[in-house]
Amino acid sequence: MIDLLTLEAYTNQLLAVDAFEDYCPNGLQIEAGGQVNRLMVGVTACQALIDAACEWKADLLLVHHGFFWKGEPAPIRGMKGRRIVSLIDGRVSLLAYHLPLDAHTVYGNNAQLGKRLGFKGAVAIEEKDGLIWSVELPEPMQPEDLTERITQALGRKPLHIPGHQRPLRRIGWCTGAAQSYLETAAAMGLDAFISGEISEPTVHMAREMAVDYFAAGHHATERFGVQALGQHLAEQFGLAYRFVDIENPV
Repeated sequence: MIDLLTLEAYTNQLLAVDAFEDYCPNGLQIEAGGQVNRLMVGVTACQALIDAACEWKADLLLVHHGFFWKGEPAPIRGMKGRRIVSLIDGRVSLLAYHLPLDAHTVYGNNAQLGKRLGFKGAVAIEEKDGLIWSVELPEPMQPEDLTERITQALGRKPLHIPGHQRPLRRIGWCTGAAQSYLETAAAMGLDAFISGEISEPTVHMAREMAVDYFAAGHHATERFGVQALGQHLAEQFGLAYRFVDIENPV
């Protein structure tokens, strides 16, 4: 068992949250209790995940996508109100880390995705706050082989937009909704770029900038960082731990 604020302070320091300008507050978003013994982990603080945390009698819910996003309405009503009431009624606190969790070099989404894809020697690029990762393969691979590797790692087939005909040697990635980084990927000389989402302009950008693009799913690419962090916290503080994956096709 660990004091909630002690756990938050440890995690804030571990993820260097003060180094990021984010779209939401990182750290403790809902304080519903003082001590943590049972830690549940998931990607997004949706109602289904909150219900699972309450049913399991979790003390703390750790997520990548929490609440209070920049530009969203401030009143706590409707869907957001129901979610927060459920947390408080269930005495489940909410801890959320967005960009700091994407960028962490050990527990981050990008580091963990590279690990799942079997990319050895991958490094974070300083540009874009270290959110873009890349690797140079010892032997080039064909796009269909990368498609198969992503499919095996994530349990879903990515959408592949061909940008050229050459084999893939330099591969980059950024989890979630990072399709806008495709121009940066081209400037870096990458042969392929992997992210979660795709939008209409992405297709034309990939073709015209000669970078193969793989849209592998926002949720699918961001399941691993929060698990790695949750497992670390559970081991560090002797907590009961459970990861719940709420299916999301996006």
